[in-house]
Amino acid sequence: MDIAPHFIIHETAHWILNHHMSSKLPGYLVLGTRHNASSLGDLPEAALTELGGLLGKVQRVLQTQLQPKWLYISRFGHDPAFPIHFHCIPVYPWVEELFWQDDRYRLLKNFGAAASAHTLTDGAELTLFVWREFGESPEPPSIQGPGVEQIIERLRLSFRSEG
Repeated sequence: MDIAPHFIIHETAHWILNHHMSSKLPGYLVLGTRHNASSLGDLPEAALTELGGLLGKVQRVLQTQLQPKWLYISRFGHDPAFPIHFHCIPVYPWVEELFWQDDRYRLLKNFGAAASAHTLTDGAELTLFVWREFGESPEPPSIQGPGVEQIIERLRLSFRSEG
């Protein structure tokens, strides 16, 4: 998959960090390998070595710059057409509030039983909400704070200053 250059935030010898191209959630990043590999076991040792420090740096920068309530870093998918990549999903307090306000997502609790307001949820439910509402919806929710383009530039600057 070709990544539009304006989405690219940081590049290393083995990895490309970009803003998720179809998500309207500011700060939703994808860290993908430059290698044609769908498994960690298929990556060269140097790429694996670089990965640990890079994931740590991504988390540090996102938490410092964006201050999400939660930050999920996960690997999803199994399509061999896409090289191995990781999703870095910031969940801001306002995103979690939108989740709780949307009755459609209450159906996830107790197989349809009404859940009390603001009970604990999990990362899977919030990830589903982010994917559906900020990625697939033709009319995503309004965001609070800087938009995607502003966040991309802020993160680029932060990665440059970290070296």
